[in-house]
This record gives sequence, structure tokens and C-alpha cells, in this order.
Amino acid sequence: MLEPPRQGLPPMDPAAVDNAASCALPAHYEAVGEARRFTRRTLDQWELGDRFEDVCLVVSELVTNALRHALPADGPGTDDPEPPVRLHLMRWSDRLVCAVRDRCHEGPVAREADDFSAESGRGLFLVGSFSDGWGWHPLAGPLEGKVVWALFRLRPPGGA
Repeated sequence: MLEPPRQGLPPMDPAAVDNAASCALPAHYEAVGEARRFTRRTLDQWELGDRFEDVCLVVSELVTNALRHALPADGPGTDDPEPPVRLHLMRWSDRLVCAVRDRCHEGPVAREADDFSAESGRGLFLVGSFSDGWGWHPLAGPLEGKVVWALFRLRPPGGA
């Protein structure tokens, strides 16, 4: 198994964020489709529709992993105001970050590229293949769990 990078996001000035959007996702697998639709609308608004295919694949994998591994066995509490999974999209002039927050404290487990017989872990191989980098970090403070993120480099406007 590959050890996934346990690290925060690369240094980026939060004040320099050009755009940010997030959505709460319910505790069922239809949430993956909701995440894709949210990603499509957001990237279209940010005029990044040309990046949708790669970003959407990564968002789908991150949300699926969060739903599969991070939900409590007995389901989310009905009186819990915090959603079990939240998708965040953040855009800087030269980067786009997709981050999925869930309540699980355990880090993601990635498999080697040639270990496709394993039952799980292949999605993170895809995340690493289609993004320019990914990692995770535990949450601190009142929120419990972790954030798994993927970074996409963007071409400057008018750039090749």
C-alpha cells in the first residue's frame, strides 16, 4: 500500500481566494450525483467548464470514499446539525482545490498502481492520476474528522 500524504494544503493565502463554494451532502449514495451537479454548476459559473471531466471524476471518488468509510455504522444522528460530508471548491487564480470533509478520524488508504485486485483504494489512485496533487489532514477545534483534498493547476487567462 502507498502511504497517502498527510499534509495540509500547499501554502496559499486564504485572503487571495478568488472564489469559494461548498455544499452539504446527505448520507446516501445519491449524494455523489448531487456533488457532480454542484461541481458542474460551480465550474461553469467560474468559467472553468473545460476542467469539469477531471475535477468531476476526482470529486466523485472523494465523496464516494467519504460516504463509504466515514459514516457511522448506525447512520448519522437525526439531531446532529452538522452534515456527515461536505464538499468545498476553492479557486485561486492559478489553482483549484476540491476538499471533502467527513467525520472519520482515520486517514485514507491508497493502493499501489498494480494492486487492482484489492477491494478498495483504487479511487485514490485515480485521484492522484487526474489531479496535480492530493493529501489529507485531521480537523482541529469543534469539528471532528478529516479533510481529503485534491489540487488542480489552472492555466492563466490567455495562457497556453
